[in-house]
Amino acid sequence: MSRSLAAKSALLFGTAFSALWATAASAQDAPAAPAAAAAPAADSDSLGDIVVTAQRRRENLQSVPVSVGVLQGDDLRTYTTGGSDTLLELANRVPGLYVESTTGRIFPRFYIRGLGNVDFYLGASQPVSIIQDDVVLEHVVLKSNPVFDVKQIEVLRGPQGTLFGRNTTAGIIKFDTIRPSNDFEGRATASYGSYNTISVDAGVGGPIVKDVLSFRVSALYQHRDNWIDNTFNGVSDDGTVGGKNVLGRFDEKDVRVQLMLTPPGTGFTGILSAHARDYSGTATLFHRGAIKLGSNDVSAEPRDAVGNDEALNSPQAYKTYGASFNAKNDFGGVTLTSITAYETTSGSSRGDTDGGVAANFAGGRFYGQSRGRVVDLDQLSEEIRLASNGNGRFKWQIGGIYFESRDTTEFAQRAFF
Repeated sequence: MSRSLAAKSALLFGTAFSALWATAASAQDAPAAPAAAAAPAADSDSLGDIVVTAQRRRENLQSVPVSVGVLQGDDLRTYTTGGSDTLLELANRVPGLYVESTTGRIFPRFYIRGLGNVDFYLGASQPVSIIQDDVVLEHVVLKSNPVFDVKQIEVLRGPQGTLFGRNTTAGIIKFDTIRPSNDFEGRATASYGSYNTISVDAGVGGPIVKDVLSFRVSALYQHRDNWIDNTFNGVSDDGTVGGKNVLGRFDEKDVRVQLMLTPPGTGFTGILSAHARDYSGTATLFHRGAIKLGSNDVSAEPRDAVGNDEALNSPQAYKTYGASFNAKNDFGGVTLTSITAYETTSGSSRGDTDGGVAANFAGGRFYGQSRGRVVDLDQLSEEIRLASNGNGRFKWQIGGIYFESRDTTEFAQRAFF
């Protein structure tokens, strides 16, 4: 089955006015003057304020009338040094968030407070939106982009359509990566484990022209060898051959380059960002009869062996590219923001979905194989926002969002019952 989707949505001059009648005590928690010093306080090892941007402006977490879960980048890197999928790991660390995937490292499904979408079709929309560096990643393959050299993650629970647009009924997950700065610095985390599991997450940056132009280069490399046996030793209809250590691998290579322009005395800040992803691995691993009939007990079937007679040992490969330009101009009383972004991806997944050998089923041969392919996807988005500055009692924002996504997706299910 082939499907071509074209979607356009525009929110013109959608307004969000919020009157924050703060008490004197809460106003002292987030004073205007030391705003630049608030960023280090977000470190999870300190007892200072946690600064979030849940309302499209920097605010003290305690002053934000939104349910927000915050995870610092250093903490996340600690949890994923063994090569774990960053997105799936979030489910173990943020209350009210659940993440799952039945298609390898592609096609994660997100649930906030139990609300999500279980549809396994590649073109299905979800009520949980992913925002990375203020850019929405709408398609499910784009949502699987790994997070690396990240500064902070915010999980906003509840509807967020006013400030973040479409498909945010359950909430959003917002990733803020480490941006360029005028101080030269670098960081890296690396680990090595069984099955040649390698994980390297690194970033380096600094000034090109002091106080005018700076850069940051970030990279992620993750690898694991095949470690799962395919015990099938018969004749396959599609040429699948069993063997030892033929499934379970992944290779993840990602890079991001950022340039930040801050002309002195202008109030202007522009960040140009470009990224690329090259991923390949194993798509699907299903165990037939994993649960004992009539109970909730797990069967004794070995974890590192399957008997798949289809799908050529479940290959998967995707490539993604994207770029964005985030421009802000502080005019004193107000700040004008423009965010222009483009994303594109293509790739395919193939998997044996019955979890066993077709010839073993009573009554004849049964087949279970699915194939999904994104032939081409192009996403374009533009956001313009004008917002008040300062920490007065009355704050306002007005803006508009334009979003366009076009994809050609092929999906095939081979099943006979």
